[in-house]
Amino acid sequence: MAQEFKLPQVSEGVEEADISEIMVAEGDTISPEQTIMEVETEKAVAPVECPFGGTISKIHVSEGDTVKVGDVLITVEGGEGESEDGGDSSADTSGQAQAESKSGQKPAPQPSSETEVDSDAVDLVVLGGGPGGYPAAFDAADHGLKVVMVDENIQPGGTCLRVGCIPSKTLLHVAKLIHEAEEAKQWGLTFGEPKIDLDRLRGFKTGVVDQLTGGISQLGKGRGVEIIQARGTFVDSNTLSLTKPDGSNETLKFKKCILATGSVPAMPSFFDIGDERVMNSTGALELKDVPAKLLVVGGGYIGLEMGSVYGALGSEVSVVEMTDGLLPGADRDLVKPLQQKLAKEFAAINLNTKVESLEATKDGIKATFSGEAVDKGADAEQVFDRVLIAIGRRPTSKGIGLENTRVETDDKGFAVVDKAMRTSDPNILAIGDVAGEPMLAHKATREARIAVETLLGHSTEFDNVGIPAVVFTDPELAWVGITEAEAKAAGRKVKVSKFPWAASGRAQTIDRIDGLTKLVCDPETDRILGVGIVGANAGELIAEGTLAVEMGAVAEDLAATIHAHPTLSETLMESGEGVGGQATHYYRPKR
Repeated sequence: MAQEFKLPQVSEGVEEADISEIMVAEGDTISPEQTIMEVETEKAVAPVECPFGGTISKIHVSEGDTVKVGDVLITVEGGEGESEDGGDSSADTSGQAQAESKSGQKPAPQPSSETEVDSDAVDLVVLGGGPGGYPAAFDAADHGLKVVMVDENIQPGGTCLRVGCIPSKTLLHVAKLIHEAEEAKQWGLTFGEPKIDLDRLRGFKTGVVDQLTGGISQLGKGRGVEIIQARGTFVDSNTLSLTKPDGSNETLKFKKCILATGSVPAMPSFFDIGDERVMNSTGALELKDVPAKLLVVGGGYIGLEMGSVYGALGSEVSVVEMTDGLLPGADRDLVKPLQQKLAKEFAAINLNTKVESLEATKDGIKATFSGEAVDKGADAEQVFDRVLIAIGRRPTSKGIGLENTRVETDDKGFAVVDKAMRTSDPNILAIGDVAGEPMLAHKATREARIAVETLLGHSTEFDNVGIPAVVFTDPELAWVGITEAEAKAAGRKVKVSKFPWAASGRAQTIDRIDGLTKLVCDPETDRILGVGIVGANAGELIAEGTLAVEMGAVAEDLAATIHAHPTLSETLMESGEGVGGQATHYYRPKR
């Protein structure tokens, strides 16, 4: 009996792949679950196993072909094993089967989800599939550990990928296009008013997220990482209770665990009034509508980024910040150009002002204010169509059974870890947002490497000097290392060099002279202690500054490095020149 084996869906959202290598020939006899070829997608090279055995009578594809899911790959005669349609029978091959070696050797079968997990514990469980969790799982699997990653979402990726960094930057890209189309009038290029199709815009954002989350699943599958969709709760220091989406439960034993549960938006109880018009960042990213009036509570990066999106789409945006400046903690020299621009785009920026209460009415959400804005004449009560609460995030450390382990948490809920990412429980490590500030995806990814090295017995610790921070507004802000204000507060003497972008040829060509590049250096050695940038693409430019801080570079290293002309990166070079003398294109009289 002849059976056709068709290309299964190698990863969520992937509908076609390129044949990179065919490992069998016509006339070969294959066993069930044998790897017959490898296919390549945008994300990875994935092995393809045929679920049934027999003799290959025909190979329907060649290396280099692009094939779609459901296309016939081979025809097998005299099959053994599964006899269902090839496309369906192979669609559920497990991550362990994907890890089968080319020699045909099969790993031990995975335990059934309907029975209790075998007493033999897995080497490593990673609880959480975000930018800390999945790199940890992948790295551990690459080093030969048997790894299970548990995440309660349909697709891994964490807050950053699903409801944070990626969707917000997708929408910010659209906002930037809207602003640039308007600004182009100054250059003699006039476009019509933009027409916003929210359904297509949401579809674009969702498509980006689906593409990336599907890629993570594929990468894990190719490495043999078993990904379980479930909510994991610690029973003890070697056991997780897994609650599946259908309500079923199972137990998973492990030797070691990396806690990577991330964080969630903070929502004080007095703002949680049970009305969907009061949103957190996740709700704002759903983009259900474009409210006529939007109140953003919190002048941090989340509030300003999402405020910029809604402002570009047509909302009248008001920001309330209880401190005396936007982006608390950021260098004031960097914040100034952004605040000047947002002051023109937003309806109001109210500093030293608090929201005392929110009340749901039929006309909208009534907010009651106190502080400087009211003292200067603003109405103490105002009504908004929607309110975004963007006052920070809190670690996801409650409700996951940590009290059943020896893991200690601090008064903010962060798991207490040492520099090797070890908690007070010898079987559990912690990384990412749950392990302390700053709550940044790239910090979590670095910590993932450290945690795996620790598990492998290496002498290692998180000793990075610079962790860059980026605010993706327009203009962007980015900084790394210490700021001038931090140095002053610590009583540390520093030498500062600033290079205004009005002196940059490249900034002039793109009409973005609102930027500034700033170096903070040791006055004795000129070692670069901190770098700050505000301006177009600051988030990309900060990489050079991060390398400089991390390697202990001195200002002359930047000044003497040839930078391509004309580029914005030259502003770093000229800032370096300004530390020991004069920048070529900017003259500052000596004092």
